[in-house]
Amino acid sequence: MKNIADQRVLELLSQTFPNTSAAASEIINLEAILNLPKGTEHFVADIHGEHEAFSHILKNASGNIRRKVYEIFGTSMREDDIRELCSLIYYPGRKLQYIKSTEPNLKDFYHISLHRLVKVLQEVSSKYTRSKVRKALPKKFAYIIEELLHEAPSGEDKQLYYNRIVETIISTGQADNFIKAICRVIQSLSIDQMHILGDIYDRGPGAHIILDTLANYKDFDIQWGNHDALWMGAAAGCEACIANAIRICLRYGNMETLEDGYGINLVPLATFAMETYGDDPCDVFSPKIGPGSSPLTLKSRRLTARMHKAITVIQFKLEAELIRRHPEWKMADRRLLHEIDFNAGTIKIDGETYPLLDKHFPTIDPADPYALTSEEKELIDKLAHSFAVSEKLKTHINLFLSHGGIYSVYNSNLLFHASIPLNEDGSLKEVEVLGTPLKGPELLRCVEALMRDAFDPFAPKERREYARDYYFYVWCGPDSPLFDKAKMATFERYLLNDRKPQHEEKGHYYHMRDNEKVCDMILDAFDVKGDHRHIINGHVPVKAGKGESPIKAAGKMMVIDGGFSKAYHNTTGIAGYTLVYHSRGFELVQHEPFTSAEEAVRLGTDIKNTTQVVEFNHKRLRVRDTDKGAILQSQINELKELLTAYRHGYLKERK
Repeated sequence: MKNIADQRVLELLSQTFPNTSAAASEIINLEAILNLPKGTEHFVADIHGEHEAFSHILKNASGNIRRKVYEIFGTSMREDDIRELCSLIYYPGRKLQYIKSTEPNLKDFYHISLHRLVKVLQEVSSKYTRSKVRKALPKKFAYIIEELLHEAPSGEDKQLYYNRIVETIISTGQADNFIKAICRVIQSLSIDQMHILGDIYDRGPGAHIILDTLANYKDFDIQWGNHDALWMGAAAGCEACIANAIRICLRYGNMETLEDGYGINLVPLATFAMETYGDDPCDVFSPKIGPGSSPLTLKSRRLTARMHKAITVIQFKLEAELIRRHPEWKMADRRLLHEIDFNAGTIKIDGETYPLLDKHFPTIDPADPYALTSEEKELIDKLAHSFAVSEKLKTHINLFLSHGGIYSVYNSNLLFHASIPLNEDGSLKEVEVLGTPLKGPELLRCVEALMRDAFDPFAPKERREYARDYYFYVWCGPDSPLFDKAKMATFERYLLNDRKPQHEEKGHYYHMRDNEKVCDMILDAFDVKGDHRHIINGHVPVKAGKGESPIKAAGKMMVIDGGFSKAYHNTTGIAGYTLVYHSRGFELVQHEPFTSAEEAVRLGTDIKNTTQVVEFNHKRLRVRDTDKGAILQSQINELKELLTAYRHGYLKERK
């Protein structure tokens, strides 16, 4: 024994493995796992509420399932039949309903489909242990699926046995349920780990649906984005974050996440808006309805515009108060209402005067422009209460806290949403947090701890209150690692026609991220090891349609914001990326716009993907080459020490 601590570890280990036989068996099992192919990781960023497209990508594993089906059946099935089989795997329940209304010989369909689905499952499960596959199986059909999966019908007796199982599934009326179960297992095993690099919220209508989906998903992690931080801040009670979250929903003409998802009562806002802006057309605040979104009626559009204007004005006032309270944030230039000449309808910014596109502000007192009216104060109190009592919102924020953080290092990849603040020379920039200058990983860890404190009932009250306010800085502060721009020009984009003051100067990171030396410096600072290490993030849409590449710094960095949100399709020219990291290397999957699940079921359509090989490994990666492999190897080493202890009599074996 090396020391008492080692002896105590081995004594604890002996509780699970009481003799040499048990310890040796576990070593054999772990060594076998180390030699399996590495599991497939998927990386997505900036989903922005596009739940249908995200759900479809989960179901088709970013095109991986379709590729597997082609490998198995490409020479024996027609293209139409392959599309139909893939559609069945993605949407088994809805596809079966459609098939039963059109298929004349249902028994033949069941028989053929079950055989094909078992072959697909055999292929996608081949890189996992039987134990892991067994855990993924539904209890109701686990034994039957295992029999079909591992008993290949080679001989005549086995063929009869195999066919009899399939026939019995059909004759007992369990074919539909069995097909649904096996399709779900195929989907589950096609993605080993899902990494979401921020911005689940805003713009699209289904952020709450995405989070409901993730709540039932097996292995995933979230790197928080600034839009996620905005909603976390709203849930923590930051009124400026609440106003921003509501404003963005109204700007894009969807209230589904607010009303249907979280039960936020917008009636007080609608009432206030009609009373305050009833005769105001609010043209500047007319909602942006993206392609594929449901159009609003003229009446709904007018009401939405008035609500939009009402909450935007309140937001400007609430933000100004936070900025006044925290001069250390250095955001005084974002307090603009006192620069308005209400008689002339102009505003002075950086010494220049600009005409306002909207000059009607009945709730702003020129003598005290940042004061909320009594009606506005009452309204924001009601909205804050609505956010505070939303149980679904609390559940989803807990999901961010339990499965997320600002950054992570996973299999030699540094994952974060937006930026690492840098100086002009490319060195790590010191940013002051609570009076302490921090940079690099220390900065990100401190910011994350502060964000968590807003929800920690045991944190000191003053720190909780500061943490709640700090969410606004994380959302749009100039040195926030989740934003990192000189300003968020919300006021200028709404109310000015001149593009100069609308410009949001990006931090130095964005100008230097194509520099291989800078990327290596960042990776070193975060202690990322490995011969093939990378930075993977999103936040800034890649203009693929204009020839911009998401692969930067000679492959050291991958920026995978390809515009999931319909609002970005014109900017990026595509509809999102998925980065896939499997045992052979990295592939970047570029997605075309998704039509609908209904069309996928009825016509067998799929998201059209273009795949680019980013990095190819000549030697296939095994589990031993991953972070998980390092953990398993340490367990093997401990078990070997336990064997030595048994054999030398340091510990006594038990039956």
